[in-house]
Amino acid sequence: MQRFMIVGGNRLQGTVRVSGSKNSTLPIVAASLLLDGECTIKGVPRLRDVAVMRDVLVHLGADVVWEKDAMHINASSINCQDVSEDLMRRMRASNLVLGPLISRFKHAKISYPGGCNIGSRPMNLHMKGLQALGVEITEKFGYITARAQKLQGSEVYLDMPSVGATENLMMASIYAKGTTIIRNAAREPEIIDLQNFLNRMGAMVKGAGTDTIRVTGVDKLSGTTHTVIPDRIEAGTHMIAAAITGGDVIITDVIPEHLEPVINKLRETGVYVEVKDDQVRVVADKRPKSVDIKTMPYPGFPTDMQPQFMALLTVAENTSVVTETVFENRYKHVMELRRMGADIRLEGQTAVIKGMPRLSGATVEASDLRAGAALVLAALAAEDGTVLEQVEHIDRGYERLENKYNALGARIIRVNS
Repeated sequence: MQRFMIVGGNRLQGTVRVSGSKNSTLPIVAASLLLDGECTIKGVPRLRDVAVMRDVLVHLGADVVWEKDAMHINASSINCQDVSEDLMRRMRASNLVLGPLISRFKHAKISYPGGCNIGSRPMNLHMKGLQALGVEITEKFGYITARAQKLQGSEVYLDMPSVGATENLMMASIYAKGTTIIRNAAREPEIIDLQNFLNRMGAMVKGAGTDTIRVTGVDKLSGTTHTVIPDRIEAGTHMIAAAITGGDVIITDVIPEHLEPVINKLRETGVYVEVKDDQVRVVADKRPKSVDIKTMPYPGFPTDMQPQFMALLTVAENTSVVTETVFENRYKHVMELRRMGADIRLEGQTAVIKGMPRLSGATVEASDLRAGAALVLAALAAEDGTVLEQVEHIDRGYERLENKYNALGARIIRVNS
């Protein structure tokens, strides 16, 4: 177990580079299981979640070499289609192997996945979609077993635009006969990135980024090299870090279009945001103004940025209202922010935040990935020192966050608990 010792009060200044997207890397690494051969994925961030996905592929029999930010995968030697409960419980996105395994081998067995406890994320949408393709699903003793004699293209309507279900069904449809149409599909940029990777291997996928995706089945795929997109949530977190510390930070290697909801809300608070090609500059020279936020599926305001933006609103002028519509249990950071002096009142899925001039240091605990990021940001702006426990949650989605912020002038020390 490790913790951060954070001394707040320093203004962040300088340039920080964004790593590759975790939420693109995970489905793309899983999609490599579709290929009876080799592929190379570049821009892979060194994260705990990515390491778990690597371990899942190795468990299945794949040969995986991870050098710096490049992962070389040869899935021709896959000799297993069952994923152990231990691996599945370490990360929610491990369920993304279900689609490619059933597509290529017509069989897969996984346990219910783990990951951050931020709310209900059931597998029913995944299973309903697979059944439409001709997959027989059985559930027993906490395991999901999927089998198919053959996969037939079909029309699938998702009751909600689930990112994971959209990705799993895209991959499951690659070798299906005919065309599969996924309606009410999630529209996140990471789904476009997965489509691009699949098509580079020879798949026929169209429509990613819209609410209707069409997958025409193919007989085989071939190896390729692909670079994942930058991590928009990491980029947004850096933008908040600049704003909450009254800083002047240039964030590089970004796709600004992916950040529009965050950019627009930051500008509403009075923060100066300059967009130029593949970088964003954030300058904050005064206390931010209050704003209201409602999380929504992409292209709305991302739920993965709600905790970080709430940290900023705790030191904003007047009162802000945040409404969480995606996950019902994504307010665990509220109690920890209160320990630091924040004035936050919860009313169901709505948080009412009365801004304070300053937060104070305290001992707090990261309950999940984005909650941990929010507490780092709050600590950067707080008086005195903060001790942040359970930083392994942060390591799931941020590549040595303390190193990046220390290079901008922060004072963060990682120590063993």
